[in-house]
Amino acid sequence: MRPSIGPGEFTLIKKVLRSKFLTEGDVTKRFEQKIASYVHSKYAIATTSATTALHTALECIGVKGKKVLVSDFTFPATVLVIKLAGGIPVLVDVDKETMNVTRDIIENSIDKSTNVILPVSLFGNPLERNFYKLQRKGIKIIEDAATNLGTKIGNDYVGALADMTCFSFHPRKIITTGEGGMITTNKKELAEYCRSYKMFGKIKDKFIQEGTNYKISDILSAVGLAQLSKVEKIIRKRRAMAKIYDELLAKIDFIGTQKPMPHSRHTYQSYVCYITKPNLRDKLRKKLAAQNIETQIGTYALHCLPAFRKYRRKDNLSNSKFLYKNSISLPLHNELSQTDQELICKVIKDSF
Repeated sequence: MRPSIGPGEFTLIKKVLRSKFLTEGDVTKRFEQKIASYVHSKYAIATTSATTALHTALECIGVKGKKVLVSDFTFPATVLVIKLAGGIPVLVDVDKETMNVTRDIIENSIDKSTNVILPVSLFGNPLERNFYKLQRKGIKIIEDAATNLGTKIGNDYVGALADMTCFSFHPRKIITTGEGGMITTNKKELAEYCRSYKMFGKIKDKFIQEGTNYKISDILSAVGLAQLSKVEKIIRKRRAMAKIYDELLAKIDFIGTQKPMPHSRHTYQSYVCYITKPNLRDKLRKKLAAQNIETQIGTYALHCLPAFRKYRRKDNLSNSKFLYKNSISLPLHNELSQTDQELICKVIKDSF
């Protein structure tokens, strides 16, 4: 991944530097308003990262001592924030094809004490629309949508469907601020708590609760504003490149690709596929690296990592483990040409 940086970012950064107001201020407020408007949520609260956004959201609803169902196939930060907020993570499996947790998996994992879940929508692919109906059962949904800015289910944007949704602006994401995150919600009370928590527990001039310093600077928010102005162009380009990969990889019998949710807009923050034959993924990565082609694994099966082996889990998490051992993320960025993509797929095809 390479972020799409141009003159607009430099112009807005210079404007902030000339103002000599460098911490969180009016530029960040404008960035928050633009994100809220973009995803059609009522509120948006900027933070230093998606990790701190998730921690803030979990502190807001109070998970201390409570079990929180969470996708096992994810980056470790998703689970670490539950522990940080005093919750008890319970790892659940994902669907092999969409790579996301499903409503059926959650339904088969909840018990009478379950009232908070933390699903992950991965790589630009949204959760199923039916998933959000779990809220009718009194279950709060904090969605880790770090990779999914701009993703849609029908006409609805991810960011306006869960109780709270958390996005990332790391350089590998759809748009970047260098480091940064955002919480979106339609609930005023949750928004007020989150805003207070990330500012030391302060509302106006009074410290009404415990909190921390998760404020983002106006410099980073300026980058975010410039990035957001071209987000649809970025998404169109990524979707076009993903279509090329789909066509090329369809001719290779040992490759499976992530299945987009029906009636959705997958934004392809990452193009992730998987090797259907065992013990070949890492060999393939080495062959690609030998041709100067950088790849990543899709992400981690947390229960397979030493730090999380003793965590509570539901069932055997077989799909998560399969994807951890066999998934691969291929290059996908604005500087990539169709010739590059054809070369990448040729190396894959010729490797085995």
